This record gives sequence, C-alpha cells and structure tokens, in this order.
Amino acid sequence: MRTDNRARDQLRDVQIQCHFTKTNGGSVLINWGSTRVLCTALLEQATMPFLTGTGKGWLTAEYAMLPSSTGSRKKRETIHPDGRSTEIKRLIGRSLRHAVDDEKLGERTIWIDCDVLQADGGTRTASITGAYVALALGVKKWLAEGLLAQNPLVHQVAAVSVGIVDDEPMLDLCYREDSAAQVDMNVVMDENGSFIELQGTGEGRAFTPEELAHMMALGKKGLAELMKLQKTAIEHA
Repeated sequence: MRTDNRARDQLRDVQIQCHFTKTNGGSVLINWGSTRVLCTALLEQATMPFLTGTGKGWLTAEYAMLPSSTGSRKKRETIHPDGRSTEIKRLIGRSLRHAVDDEKLGERTIWIDCDVLQADGGTRTASITGAYVALALGVKKWLAEGLLAQNPLVHQVAAVSVGIVDDEPMLDLCYREDSAAQVDMNVVMDENGSFIELQGTGEGRAFTPEELAHMMALGKKGLAELMKLQKTAIEHA
C-alpha cells in the first residue's frame, strides 16, 4: 500500500489552472498532488548573442523553490542558485527546446520560469509538464498579436517520475516515497512516445533490465494521461 493509498500505476491528482497570472505570455498553476508550481512563458524580441544573424531563436528556463515551499525555510536564491536548481533549470530548458522549431521561432527568445510554491516530490516533472502548457498558451497569444509570424511548436512534451520503493516499481513518487526509493527515475517524452531525457539512479541498489522495462511501461502510461490533461487545458483555456 502506498503512502496515499494510490495504486502503483496511478498518478496523483493533477490539475492545470490556465491564465493564473496576467502576463504578456502564458501562465499556469499546476497542482500535482501537494506540489504546486507556477509556470510562465514570456517572449523577448531578440535571440541569444551566439545566435544573432542565424535566423534562429532560443528557449531557456529558470527554476526556483520559494522559501516557504518546503517544511523548513529554504534560503532564497537571489544571485547564486544552488546546484540542484541549476541542474533542474537546464533539464527544463533541454526538454522544452524539443517542443520548438528554432527557425520558425526566428531571432527571438522564449523565457520559461518555474517557481515552486509548495513541494511534495516531482517538482521538476511538474515544472516541465506545466511549462509546456504555459508555452502553448503563450504561442497562441503571440500569434494572435502578430509577435510571431508562424507557429514554432512542433512537439508536445511532458514528464513524470517512476521508481522502485520496497522492491515495487511505482509511478509518480511523492516526497515520502522518493526519499525512501531504492531507484529513482524521471522520464521526459514527446507525443510520439520518443524519449527526450531519462534520469535514472540506483539510490539504494542496482536495478535489472526487467525492472527498467516495468518502470518505462509505468512512465508511458502516466505520460499518456498527462498529455491528455495538457491538451484539455489548452483547448479550454
């Protein structure tokens, strides 16, 4: 039995609230179990310096956990983000760059910001999943306003965690499960079922090819459900 009585192949309750803030781009609040992340997408009419003159744009991401997002106060990241936040923001950026055609974007930059309001495991996967919706909403707005000449979105992207707890493969670990996991893995995929990134570690022990296959099956099931939620949120926004 899991800590919150879910089945081993069951996601926590996921709700995506679109247009959570008034912004010139897209914004969502993703509620994933007890994890809350504010995701926004903003457009800058200039590309990165290393792409100037190439006709190509760029997507980049920032990630931070607010001081009150965890049980004890987390020091605010002002000038120097900690190593974990740096690793996660790079993961978000890599994942969502797969969603965008940099030539269709033109010499512009999309900024993705993910701020964790409350953390109970899976903040990076919630950030990626929510940020894709914010990105899609932003693109809709920018096309309508003439800020983009063509739609740069080419893939849908979502992410979910899987792991092994007490020798049982499980989908979507909450914090208590994640902290006790023997194996911890994050899976990022597109709508075609192609992997964008896999982050897997044997925290307490090694894992077998059979266990990996089981975790991948759980991940694909969860991601299919998450992508349906994303599409519904975007269509009804």
